[in-house]
Amino acid sequence: MNTPHWRPSRDPIRLLEEEMKIHGLSQNTKQSYSYYIRDCLRFSKKSPRDVNGGDIRAYLAYLTDQGKSPSTVNSAYSALQYYFQKILRRKFFADIPRQKEPKRLPIVLSADEVARLINSIENPKHLCMIQLLYGAGLRVGELVRLKMNHFDFDRHCIHIQRSKGAKDRIVMLPEILHETLLNQRRLKAPEDFLFTNGHGGRLHERTVQMIVETAAARANIQKPISPHTLRHSFATHLLENGTDIRYIQELLGHARIETTQIYTHVTAQAARSIVSPLDR
Repeated sequence: MNTPHWRPSRDPIRLLEEEMKIHGLSQNTKQSYSYYIRDCLRFSKKSPRDVNGGDIRAYLAYLTDQGKSPSTVNSAYSALQYYFQKILRRKFFADIPRQKEPKRLPIVLSADEVARLINSIENPKHLCMIQLLYGAGLRVGELVRLKMNHFDFDRHCIHIQRSKGAKDRIVMLPEILHETLLNQRRLKAPEDFLFTNGHGGRLHERTVQMIVETAAARANIQKPISPHTLRHSFATHLLENGTDIRYIQELLGHARIETTQIYTHVTAQAARSIVSPLDR
């Protein structure tokens, strides 16, 4: 009797890899999903097609017992839901709740703190990084993937390509950086990254994080700060200056206006407009 040919697409893990590629998930998402799915299978000691809702619940509880944060547990939930529900067509996720995540407000720098941060930087490359993070509201992953052909100097804008959710968007090119970036265009090829490491390759995101942390310490900023703090500050300062929230939503690349509305809770302008009863 002939053994039927086992197509790669019928192997559950190979099927996962194929589907993630077809759906165009980012490299970070693919790595995260693969990790949690394989870890869940290791934990359950079952084949993918034998895993049931109880196994999923037990694995999520195991992550919680290991001290993982609600956001981490929910990331694992998303990975398992994508795999078992969307790919393997299992139906048990309707009875498995996500963890509630605490509603924390983003940390935002004042305009004075941004100025101190920028003025503390002597390295021109580091200065350009921080000015782009704040001046265009970029994610750190978007910053390190910028190529010279992403800049439209005639229209004074930057074309952010295949960002979070595989979406493109247009953001402003800060006028203060126009000449600096034009000089870079004269030195680099259109497909070259704007920022490179010592070997000419793409800069690592952790390198940018360290640059921001070092600059914050030098500027004596006491708040915990990361590259994303500058993106939060960009959005909050635009809102305080009267920019329509729907424009800010487009500039940030948010799919839902509710995501952008968190910045309405952190504007100092709104807080100043109401007089405390103590002051009366």
